[in-house]
Amino acid sequence: MLNNMIDTHIQCLQKLKTIEPDLKMVGDMLLQCLLGGRKILICGNGGSASDAQHFAAEIVGRFEKERRAYPAVALSTDTSILTAVGNDYGYDEVFARQVEGLGQPGDMLLGISTSGGSENVIRAVKQGKSMDMQTVGLLGKDGGALKRMVGQPIVVESDTTARIQEIHIFILHYWAWQIESGLPQLPGDQV
Repeated sequence: MLNNMIDTHIQCLQKLKTIEPDLKMVGDMLLQCLLGGRKILICGNGGSASDAQHFAAEIVGRFEKERRAYPAVALSTDTSILTAVGNDYGYDEVFARQVEGLGQPGDMLLGISTSGGSENVIRAVKQGKSMDMQTVGLLGKDGGALKRMVGQPIVVESDTTARIQEIHIFILHYWAWQIESGLPQLPGDQV
């Protein structure tokens, strides 16, 4: 089983070479968003929520280089908002309501969904688009409904959720590197 898991992981990684221009373009969009004084909002469920938090931490904290903090918010982290909105409006609204309250035109919304069909992520994207936010989907399988909704879909074509999540975190690390490489560094900083 281990050899099979490794082989399918490598196959998924190899497929990224075919979408390198799209990956680079999204990384550039994220960088320009931050350089323009805007923020990145990120949402997802389960493992994708963890990925959202991980990516936000690398933008606000750091990836590999010392630099100033930049604004990124994982919408899965505030339990009071999640439970209040979930209770009062329904779980499908937990991200859209936050996008409405926190988002501004020119901000970016990154929706992460291994199925491409998470209703709360779909509603967040609809809300973001209505507010003139840039939208990106980090998706799996065939991209689902989100592939047709977001401004820039990135699809990991696999039917195995674990492999999709592994490649998603690889992509997020690539974007964190790409962003950090383009951000101003503090004087005297070293990697």
